[in-house]
Amino acid sequence: MRTDSSPGTLPARDHLPAAGAGLPVLDVVIPVHNEEKDLTPCVRRLHEHLSSTFPYAFRITIADNASTDSTPHVAARLAERMAEVRSVRLDRKGRGRALHTVWAASDAPVLAYMDVDLSTDLNALLPLVAPLISGHSDLAIGSRLSRSSRVVRGAKREFISRSYNLILRGSLQARFSDAQCGFKAIRRDVAQVLLPLVEDTGWFFDTELLVLAERAGLRIHEVPVDWIDDPDSTVHIVRTATEDLKGVWRVGRALATGSLPLDRLARPFGDDPRDRDIEDVPQGLARQLVGFCVVGVLSTLFYLLLYSGFRAFTGSQTANGLALLVSAVANTAANRRLTFGVRGRGGAVRHQAQGLVVFGIGLALTSGSLAALNAATGDPAHSTELAVLVAANLAATVLRFLLFRAWVFPDRPSTPSDHHARNLR
Repeated sequence: MRTDSSPGTLPARDHLPAAGAGLPVLDVVIPVHNEEKDLTPCVRRLHEHLSSTFPYAFRITIADNASTDSTPHVAARLAERMAEVRSVRLDRKGRGRALHTVWAASDAPVLAYMDVDLSTDLNALLPLVAPLISGHSDLAIGSRLSRSSRVVRGAKREFISRSYNLILRGSLQARFSDAQCGFKAIRRDVAQVLLPLVEDTGWFFDTELLVLAERAGLRIHEVPVDWIDDPDSTVHIVRTATEDLKGVWRVGRALATGSLPLDRLARPFGDDPRDRDIEDVPQGLARQLVGFCVVGVLSTLFYLLLYSGFRAFTGSQTANGLALLVSAVANTAANRRLTFGVRGRGGAVRHQAQGLVVFGIGLALTSGSLAALNAATGDPAHSTELAVLVAANLAATVLRFLLFRAWVFPDRPSTPSDHHARNLR
């Protein structure tokens, strides 16, 4: 519970109450399909662990997704014998579908899940959910790829896991280390925002949820885990990997085309410290400068490559104009998204139009520099032209940042109504 509302205080999630009115603080979901042999020892072991180590009320939910053996009967029997256990029956397969269904209906403020084989050591459970209970983090994942994790598994699974996470980093710019470990938790208020946007109902559910959370600017806590591979696992590696890659392509395409409502995801709870107006601290200036410099360096290299290519078959002024036009459109789009954090398609055309005005100023600077060089030397060397253009572009870059920040992408004053509107999205 917040005790200081002064302007300089960085906001945080409310801490969950230490004692509730009989409601569980944690709901641990175990998705199962044809697990009649392993289910009973798994639930008993988890129940014993939570009863002896977890300081809050808890619930264990067995999510049976279309089992064809006696798993539903085993689950029902466990629910009868243990007050903290309940059983949910789904008529269709899919781990993602099971988690989505149970989490969406749960009344517990912290939701978690783990695989039925309990490959992850349960001593990591309290460290997993503690940051969510305290209000520090929004999601938490167990990581088998942390340096301090202790993992026992075959070389093939190790290779596939690391390769998959490298693909996520390269294609979706994911920063979390282990998307596939069956040991995760999420706050219910966060799940209510993210779950309607997650499409996958199978194994890619975890990855899609985490990518959306990162894009929303939510905090993901990682816990190094001790993990022993289950040699009797029923997971089909090739089929699962294929479905995961299809999911990566689908989400990557949605991000590239702007079809994901990222503007709806951005800071949906209105409590991001970056939204606070603190006296004498320019809002986002340092981050914007870094982003603008990175985009600027890449844009300059792109511009020089284009200029060199166009210069091979046209004059210097024409080559400069074409290269600057193409690079300016790319530069405006990159700065819009990466530097100033504008998501979605709203206002994109207006921003590009304003960017072209800024481009015109840059064109005047660089063209004027070339004209002055040609007037002074007559027929300058290509290397001299490039040097002059680099200097002119540096001057244009400083002016471009000032215009972008003050005119094209100005900071909107943050008001309570803004935060309320974000909460209603």
